[in-house]
Amino acid sequence: MINLEGVISSNWHDLQLTEIFPGIRMRNLWQDTNGAKAKVLEFDPGSKFTTLDIHSPGPEEVFVVSGIFNDGVHDYPTGSFIHNPAGSAHIPQSKHGCVIFVFFPEG
Repeated sequence: MINLEGVISSNWHDLQLTEIFPGIRMRNLWQDTNGAKAKVLEFDPGSKFTTLDIHSPGPEEVFVVSGIFNDGVHDYPTGSFIHNPAGSAHIPQSKHGCVIFVFFPEG
């Protein structure tokens, strides 16, 4: 028996864009009442966070949809998955531009 009660879907291209840093835009895909959330971030070539991104209280999971994402140390090409545990920190950026899916399982 198929049960779709509570299922939420969206197309990221249809969602509002918010610039969070110069050349970096965010689209909110979903947020749960417990604080879990899913986002898409779009990076223009040469853009980067202007502050350190510290993961607290919980972890962050990143999937590189397109382009090459860099965490300030490593390059991650299209198809890469990155788990950033709680307490870790990095400076998200992209030399060539990218799109990433970001999931925060905890609020």
